[in-house]
Amino acid sequence: MRHTISLLVENRFGALSRISGLFSARGYNIESLNVAPTRDPTVSRMTIVTNGDDKVVEQIVKQLNKQVDVIKVWNVSEREYIGRELILARVSTSEKGRDEALRVAQVFGAKVIDVATETVALEMMGDEQEVENFINALKPLGIKELIRTGLVAMLKEQSK
Repeated sequence: MRHTISLLVENRFGALSRISGLFSARGYNIESLNVAPTRDPTVSRMTIVTNGDDKVVEQIVKQLNKQVDVIKVWNVSEREYIGRELILARVSTSEKGRDEALRVAQVFGAKVIDVATETVALEMMGDEQEVENFINALKPLGIKELIRTGLVAMLKEQSK
């Protein structure tokens, strides 16, 4: 089962290495990892997507909480959350293919970020399913290059 874990960590040298090392030392796979500073430059937010059953993820969360650089850990998969991923894709285009690439971009709300003689580069942001659907729509055009940021996620606010 796929789990998304969000962490606040002290923005210090080696924090990322220690956290990713925890995963590798215990044989846990990281499917995607994003790290960036928060409004407070001394604190960074990490979003880690990993696979495992509930017991494995519970163990991961416990181990993360023991890390000296970790301020707070959430398994956001346990609650409602907002998640987005950015994708850049370069597709092959003939004259006919270019029209199809532009049509796919329009359907998915993607932006054309570069046009060359034989390729078009597109930028798209969405939830995980939207990104997968976008990739599947591009495959018949011939994807030459594909870059994904991986998931970033935050818990939804609780309505009052």
